[in-house]
Amino acid sequence: MVRNVPPSLSLSLSLLSALAASQVQAQSFPAKPVRIIVGFAPGGGTDFVARVLGQRLGEVWGQQVLVENRAGAAGTIGADFVAKAPGDGYTLLMGHVNSNAIAPNVFRRMPYDTLKDLAMVLYVGYVPNVLVLHPSLPAKSVKELIALARSKPGALTFASSGTGSTQHLAGEMFMNLTGTKMIHVPFKGSGQAIQDLIGGHVSLNFDTMPPVLEHIRNGKMRALAVTTPRRASQLPEVPTLEELGLKGFEMTNWYGLMAPGTTPRALINQINADGNRVMKEPGIREKLVAVGTDIGGGTPEEFDAFLRSELAKYARLVKATGVVIDN
Repeated sequence: MVRNVPPSLSLSLSLLSALAASQVQAQSFPAKPVRIIVGFAPGGGTDFVARVLGQRLGEVWGQQVLVENRAGAAGTIGADFVAKAPGDGYTLLMGHVNSNAIAPNVFRRMPYDTLKDLAMVLYVGYVPNVLVLHPSLPAKSVKELIALARSKPGALTFASSGTGSTQHLAGEMFMNLTGTKMIHVPFKGSGQAIQDLIGGHVSLNFDTMPPVLEHIRNGKMRALAVTTPRRASQLPEVPTLEELGLKGFEMTNWYGLMAPGTTPRALINQINADGNRVMKEPGIREKLVAVGTDIGGGTPEEFDAFLRSELAKYARLVKATGVVIDN
């Protein structure tokens, strides 16, 4: 005969059952290919980092890891896709400062809540933004660029990987601090923006280091400054905007693996542990450091705390620059 089960015991049994199910799911993961969604077109820094980590994780897991580009709206199209995906670990996001810290502050309407609808898995690291010009521009320094921009208000154009991206905000901050006026030209990712800069269709960009480093070294772009507090080891001769007198100018692109908010904690912890091990491998570190990545790591909880601090930081910056997008 089945006896009535007290509500408290029934709840406890349900929680234990759910915990056991999540642990079994984590132990058998992955049993099929995994997707890492990138919210930008191929050829940019986010795409590069996702492919480096994805390839190695696929080898560790014995399953193919596919990088899928869903570009547009400063990375929010890709982030929204993952936010609404099943929380089974098979659809991950290469999260980005644009889609997860800036967009919630600059877009009037957001299709997802970056803290509730996405779970932080692993902080990958950050790269500097670099102020790069087309070589035909008659400016060999930031001082000369400011003078040129002031002499021709609205004549210079700056590219970005999308409205509300770090490149966009860096351009707005630069104009705000220098009293200049330039025209913003948004693209669906760094890859397209870089091609138009190389082709001379736009004047400059505050792009991330990974996709522009080779073009700087072969002379297709001229680097004037980096946006980090200290110089980048890959470009030691390039000064920071801070040391050139633009006080408080700090802008970096960070990356991190994220999952749908419904993903079980045991599965998040497993992916986090595997990702941390991969990022400690000399071969992976060498590839990431070579393009200017300051490698991260750590726990999901540490990543969550970092994201909250970034949301607060960009709330202050957006208020100072007045950039609000009526999407």
